[in-house]
Amino acid sequence: MPLQHGWTVQELWWQVPDDFPQFTVDDRIAWVERQVTQAIDAGAGACRLLVGKSLGSLACGVAADRDIAAAWLTPVLTTDHVARALPRAKAPTLLIGGSADNLRDSRIAESLRHDVLEAPSADHALELADDAAGSVDVSQQAVSRLDRFIGSLGCEKSLDKIARTDGELGCRWP
Repeated sequence: MPLQHGWTVQELWWQVPDDFPQFTVDDRIAWVERQVTQAIDAGAGACRLLVGKSLGSLACGVAADRDIAAAWLTPVLTTDHVARALPRAKAPTLLIGGSADNLRDSRIAESLRHDVLEAPSADHALELADDAAGSVDVSQQAVSRLDRFIGSLGCEKSLDKIARTDGELGCRWP
């Protein structure tokens, strides 16, 4: 999708440590922020967009502090760090989540001035229980909203970072 808007994507991969489940919340946040910060810094500060899913949203403080636009798919809104960082974000920000996601707090999402898509009854995977066709519709809505969001940013000669829970971190170069 970013390619359709004139962006180029270079992907970097992170490897979640084996003992990550034993990390404290603060240690998890620090680990994700360190990974994202190192990738941004490797691009000499040219990063203009972060796109993250779930675990990647722990980097929303980095996006806010560096004034980088961001799209967060199923952000972990039940984590105080995320709930406190998102209101600080001044750059365009998109939140996509499902109302049945146990890591989502709809009140927090609705209280923000950011663009929000909440899929009714969708879980953390943006899927509907026992409804494959409905899940495809939710995915289509999410992709469409993300496409419009990226399109609204325009394409600059910039670097785009993408962080996802599967441990992937990608960079977009002009």
